Amino acid sequence: MSVAGPIEARAYEASNDPELLERYHQAGDIRARQLLIERHMPLVRRLAQRYAQRGEALEDLTQVGCVGLIKAIDRFDGEYQVALASYATPNILGEIKRHFRDKGWAMRVPREVQELNVRLGPVMDQLTVQLGRSPTVDELAAVTRAPRERVVEALESSRAYSALSLSAPSGGDDEGSTAMDALGTDEAGYGRSEDRQLLRQGLETLPERERAILHMRFFQGLTQSEIAARVGISQMHVSRLIRQSVERVRDVLDGPGRSMRRRREPA
Repeated sequence: MSVAGPIEARAYEASNDPELLERYHQAGDIRARQLLIERHMPLVRRLAQRYAQRGEALEDLTQVGCVGLIKAIDRFDGEYQVALASYATPNILGEIKRHFRDKGWAMRVPREVQELNVRLGPVMDQLTVQLGRSPTVDELAAVTRAPRERVVEALESSRAYSALSLSAPSGGDDEGSTAMDALGTDEAGYGRSEDRQLLRQGLETLPERERAILHMRFFQGLTQSEIAARVGISQMHVSRLIRQSVERVRDVLDGPGRSMRRRREPA
């Protein structure tokens, strides 16, 4: 956003707001508009400062408030019997409140609750100074003239204003743990347990001898020669039974409506 520089602002130091407003509205002098913006930026910053503790950067709120200032300058009528600063203040505050109301909430909150939440900020600050302590809900309700239940709802709604990034540090240290670290992760044991259950069902379809051969080969780690010696058949016969049994179990597991997660064997 283009604003007048300090040197140019000093050159117009003797000019007052009515003269600059007239030059802008009557003669279309854009430099006069820029000088008015520059002159009233301290007002915008002071008003934005009131809401700086609500999770938004002060610079962002100042930019939002500046939009309200520009709208006030553009709408100002020379016949108004008020100073530009007086006319601009509600416009600036309105723009900031609208920003909080419409764009700052991480979840849907009723508009009347949002508006009350914004009103409660200055009231809480004022009562804290006056009372020397944090005000009670009843005291806030009395000042804002809102039902006690609605005040409680508005205070609770402040938690919904901004969402926590899962990658944001959970403590003050930027290198500390993040919210993501507190979330659960996939447990490989669950998958293995499911696979074992499915495999058991497939093995139950085999004859007892074939189940025994597969157990010796894949669970006890015996070689085909050792299995052949135990069962009393040839090694070639053992190899053929293992291949046929594995294919049979696979067919059962891959039947309609059933599937087993296949793990890729290393090449």
